[in-house]
Amino acid sequence: MTPERAPAVVDRSRLPPLRAVPKFSFPVITKSTLANGLGVWTAHHPQVPMVGLVLLVQIGSANDPAGKEGLAAITADMVDEGTGSRSAIDVHQDIARIGAQFDTDIGSDAMVISLTALSRFTGRGLELLADVVTRPALRDADFLRVRQLRLNRLIQLRDMPGVIADRAFARLLYGDSPYGHTPLGNERSLSALTVDDIRSFHRSSILPGAATLIAVGDCEHEAVRSAAEGTFGDWSGKAGLEPSAMSSTSRPARLNIVPRSGAPQSELRIGHVAAPRSTPDYHALLAANMVLGGQFVSRINLNLRGDKGITYGARTAFEFRKRPGPFTLHVSVDTAATALAIRESIGEIAAIRSDRPVSAEELAVGVAALTRGYARNFETLDQIARAVAQIALFDLPDDYYSSFVPRIEAVTTPEEVTKVAARHLDPDRLTTVIVGDLEQVSQNLGPLDLGQPVVLSADSI
Repeated sequence: MTPERAPAVVDRSRLPPLRAVPKFSFPVITKSTLANGLGVWTAHHPQVPMVGLVLLVQIGSANDPAGKEGLAAITADMVDEGTGSRSAIDVHQDIARIGAQFDTDIGSDAMVISLTALSRFTGRGLELLADVVTRPALRDADFLRVRQLRLNRLIQLRDMPGVIADRAFARLLYGDSPYGHTPLGNERSLSALTVDDIRSFHRSSILPGAATLIAVGDCEHEAVRSAAEGTFGDWSGKAGLEPSAMSSTSRPARLNIVPRSGAPQSELRIGHVAAPRSTPDYHALLAANMVLGGQFVSRINLNLRGDKGITYGARTAFEFRKRPGPFTLHVSVDTAATALAIRESIGEIAAIRSDRPVSAEELAVGVAALTRGYARNFETLDQIARAVAQIALFDLPDDYYSSFVPRIEAVTTPEEVTKVAARHLDPDRLTTVIVGDLEQVSQNLGPLDLGQPVVLSADSI
């Protein structure tokens, strides 16, 4: 008879010991430039017989003209709606015949059009990608259908407090500046768009001089470059659109409410405009954010969830962009706890830069969170291809990902991290957005001493 084993003793009062950081090496990037200005970058990664193709175009929602918010995004959506005499169904049948996956994505600073397929279909994949990007049909009927789908989506989003909070927060922080709206745009601007707007934007902005073609996987650089020359070589245009200037806006109110009568919870956004991706404080800011609100054991989450028990989770993030992006705290709390959550959140942001600086133990845990699982960000071809796109978009060094862990591990001084937090976080500049029940919430906001709350209409954002 097998003797029973004694139960393992687990000390849950402390974190388990850290293991060594797994070694990670990012694929080598090889670069060429075609005569028309299109960059061709490849990363040889032959573990599986597949290739990920990404066309990065450095044109995003920040390039939307005033009054035409959502133009860049709907243009990106239109590229696979047919080419020449082929319909959208014809295009996607051709994609399906090679078992490929096609996708478009757009952010503030860039759009990404991608196709993933078996490596033996690399040439055909490049042909399809070039066809939809450089020769889209942009038919009126297709535009009307796509626009209506997007308008329907905007109607659906009216019932999503998180989306309402994000839209209001961006509008408050950036006003009419390029970052002041989400890529989807708004009902007013989309309703006013015409198919001629799409054609003009495509003609003036989606150009080889503003683009980089990236191929990652079981592929050789010279073969990809040669195929790209044959498929993208007749694409012309050297300069893309410049984003609109960041206009100066009046300082938003510190407290803003978008009413949702009877809402059982309040959706909160707290933050301000912070740093661009080019900041020399980038790595130290990542570490500071991990301590503040970037992981489960961060200060804000342990306070609001662990100690106060008023949320399932709270998080903070610096959204790094070409120009200064926002620092944002995201949390959803019970309506009755709205004022408490705001007070505690602002208090934690203030404390990390002065009264309660980063400790050595907190920094070690934050650095470990950033480094121990880092390799998981590059498990698929799509992840690697989009990582290369980040290098192209932000003009990062080719060894950026291979050197990331050493750069983070070099952030060893709590005083340095505290100084960086103080440099980029300012409690006096924080703007708060509440999406919740106005009548219940407003009763408890006075003691916060953030001024009279401004009531925002959902239609105005």
